[in-house]
Amino acid sequence: MKITYLGHAGFLIEDSKAIAIDPFLTGNPLAKHKSKDVIADLILVSHGHGDHIGDTIAIAKQSDGTVVSVNELTIFCSNKGAKSHGMHIGGSHTFEGVKIKLTPAWHGSGYGGECPLEYLGTPCGFVFNLDGKTIYHAGDTGLFGDMELIGRMNKIDLAMIPIGDNFTMGPEDALEAVKMLKPGHVIPMHYNTWPLIKQDPLNFKSEVESKTGSKVLVMAPGESLEF
Repeated sequence: MKITYLGHAGFLIEDSKAIAIDPFLTGNPLAKHKSKDVIADLILVSHGHGDHIGDTIAIAKQSDGTVVSVNELTIFCSNKGAKSHGMHIGGSHTFEGVKIKLTPAWHGSGYGGECPLEYLGTPCGFVFNLDGKTIYHAGDTGLFGDMELIGRMNKIDLAMIPIGDNFTMGPEDALEAVKMLKPGHVIPMHYNTWPLIKQDPLNFKSEVESKTGSKVLVMAPGESLEF
């Protein structure tokens, strides 16, 4: 399995299927990829903020891929010509062997730069299984107690966890999330894109690995690894 960090909260995961998550590339000051570089069978979008829905429409159209998210957001994408599949929190669906379940995330989901914002539904995270590996992308969220339930119900091989603070969990709360989720590996995300969310991922790695059994993989935007 190849994992590419697109920057911010964005990833491209490639194995028997290619899955893009929150592909914010255009306007991302740290992104090394452009939308034309990303081909995906499934595009998972955690919520409607511009730095997460990002280049989803362009990638879905060029890939003939399917956008997966909460129903309101997928209607928005369908109206812009993207193939979409709507779900909601707690629901699961299997897409040609890839089972995806939507999890809670505590955040907002208004789209647009002017008021009134367009409401694109409840934010979410994702638990999905691809070729025998279980991956959890938390989306943009604060810490919440049901992460313990997510960890108990799923043997998580890899968790993508925000650490930027201000808009999401900071490093201290993210450490508590790892303790509840008990994943084999963690990739920190949603930090250093702008000064307001500046964090030291190596310090987070040190804290997590000294206080939990999880291994932290710190990735630079544009970097890929085999998992």
